[in-house]
Amino acid sequence: MKRRSVLAAGLLGVFGLALLASTWAVGQTPVPSRHPSTAVTAISLLTASIPDGPNAAVLRRGQEMVRAGDCVSCHMREGGEPLSGGLALNTPFGVIYSSNITPDAETGIGRWTSDQFYRAMHDGRGAHGEHLYPAFPYPWFRRMSRADDDALFAYLKTTPPTRYVAPENRLIFPLNFRFFVSFWNLLFLDSETYVRDPDKSEAWNRGAYLVSGPGHCSGCHTPKNILGADKGSEDFQGGVLDEWTAPDLTANARIGLGGWTEADIAEYLKTGRNRHSGAGGAMADVVVYSTSHLSDADRAAIATYLKSLPASFQPEGGARPDAGTMSRGAAIYSDACTSCHLENGAGQPRFFPPLGNNAMLQQADATGLEHLILAGTRVAATSTRPSPLSMPSFAWKLTDQEIADVATYIRNSWGNQASTVRASEVADLRKRLKLERPHYTDNSGDQQ
Repeated sequence: MKRRSVLAAGLLGVFGLALLASTWAVGQTPVPSRHPSTAVTAISLLTASIPDGPNAAVLRRGQEMVRAGDCVSCHMREGGEPLSGGLALNTPFGVIYSSNITPDAETGIGRWTSDQFYRAMHDGRGAHGEHLYPAFPYPWFRRMSRADDDALFAYLKTTPPTRYVAPENRLIFPLNFRFFVSFWNLLFLDSETYVRDPDKSEAWNRGAYLVSGPGHCSGCHTPKNILGADKGSEDFQGGVLDEWTAPDLTANARIGLGGWTEADIAEYLKTGRNRHSGAGGAMADVVVYSTSHLSDADRAAIATYLKSLPASFQPEGGARPDAGTMSRGAAIYSDACTSCHLENGAGQPRFFPPLGNNAMLQQADATGLEHLILAGTRVAATSTRPSPLSMPSFAWKLTDQEIADVATYIRNSWGNQASTVRASEVADLRKRLKLERPHYTDNSGDQQ
């Protein structure tokens, strides 16, 4: 432990300097957005029936792990073939492109052995021993059993090979040298293969395995320290990823899942919607390419485990926003939001989420709500809820101050309580998302 503390102190200086440049690095790097143009092909790969045969049981188990691990979401770029990689993953340290995990012999994993694959999944080492960046979630995958790893590898080897080489990563110095990952591993790579808890039910253990292992849920839903590792004392208490907020998943009644039942969680994972919320942003992909294809038993097991998480401690939302902010926000809400979410914020459950007592809207970090208003999103469309519902972008229409006012109003109405959103926060996010400002003038003639 003392050695880890000394290393951490030394690395903080290196990584701290890197962080100062990280905003520039991400902001200046052209990152392609992804459109579900290849969704049909991807979903076919996830759901295709595997015929009976001597290896059928292993391949079916491997396909199940591809679904549980959400492999498609990260390893499919816009217009690319499933599992061929090339998706740009934004991190505070720059952009990392996902790799090709099809069985192509030259550019994928066609020449890998099961031992090499296991080493990648458990130790974060590539076929030639090179360090993999923990944007590939091996700190979670190492909790998977060897049997599940081998089955996953066997199934990947049966998928269509695609010849494709991802672009070079665009990371800031010195993190562009993979050697530095060894220090990160020494400090933070302490997870082990999941061990069943005999005092818990089979459903709880299955849920714990899926959430903490292949599902790698805390990778998004746990705050990160300055070195990009999970803050272990704050597991599942919410995080910010790629300019979205991954909400608290604990039993916290105000900002977590305290108001959701196990049935609510299972429905959300299956359909992308429930009476409380709809899956947008990165979570839409998780539902479309992962959780909607799990078995009902596995979704119920995940719900059982998540509902057992103790409530996070979060202070109240803070001082009540001033009357002027609330008045301006109410006017903007009435003009722009009521057609879907209604004047009283009740929405239309499973179509347009209710806004009252909404955990997502009350997160301590308002980045997700700001992003939603600025850029809009598309709610996950699944086989059980196929309607392609969308939230439009208001970046073209609303100024930074107007977005801050309406966001603050929403975060403090109908039973919600959260901190005031500042126009400067919205301006910074607008810049990072590369969205234009409205082009019109107010009554005084000033450009907005």
